[in-house]
Amino acid sequence: MKVAAVLLAAGSASRFGSDKLLHALPHRVPIAIQSARHLKKDLERVLAVMRPGAAELQKLLEKEGIETVVCERADEGMGASLACAVRAAGDVDGYLIALADMPFIRPSSIEAVRDALLNGAPLAAPFFRARRGHPVGISAAFRKEMEQLTGDEGARQILARHADKLVKIPVGDPGVVRDIDRPSDLAPPLVV
Repeated sequence: MKVAAVLLAAGSASRFGSDKLLHALPHRVPIAIQSARHLKKDLERVLAVMRPGAAELQKLLEKEGIETVVCERADEGMGASLACAVRAAGDVDGYLIALADMPFIRPSSIEAVRDALLNGAPLAAPFFRARRGHPVGISAAFRKEMEQLTGDEGARQILARHADKLVKIPVGDPGVVRDIDRPSDLAPPLVV
C-alpha cells in the first residue's frame, strides 16, 4: 500500500504576527521544517501544499526532499488546500494529513496513524486525553470527497460524516493536539 503524507502549509498565520512556519524553534529549525522532518522519517512520500509567494518555505522544504504544491486557491481555506494536495498526490491508497504548525508530534504517533491505514482503517486519528489530534489518516475511499473540499474546515466534515468509520488511536503524546497559533504557544507546556 502507498500512503502519502500531506503537510498543510498554506495558512496565513494572521494570529502569529509573522510567517510562523519559518519561525525558528529553539534548536534553530523552522516550525514547518520540523513538522516535515517528522513525517519524512516514516513516510516515503511527503507533499507540502502552500500558498503562492511562499518561495523561501518552498525552497527549504524541497531541500528536505519534500514535494511542494502551490495552491492558487489557498486563500479559500484549508479545504481548498487539502483538495489541491490530494489531486497532486495522484493514485495512492491513503493520505496522512498533517498541519505544518504542529512540530511537536512524536514520530510514534505518526507511525500509529500510518499503521492503522496500512491495516485497513478507513479513517484514523490519534486521541490525547479524549481529544482528537493530528495527523489524520484517510483512505483513498474518501478521495473524491477530499477533492471537493472547500472552506476552512479541511477534512473535519469528512470525519464528522463518517464518524462510525474512525479508528481512534489513544496516544500519550500531547503534541498531537498542540499547534502554534501565537508566539506564546511556543512556551513549554505546563505539566499537569
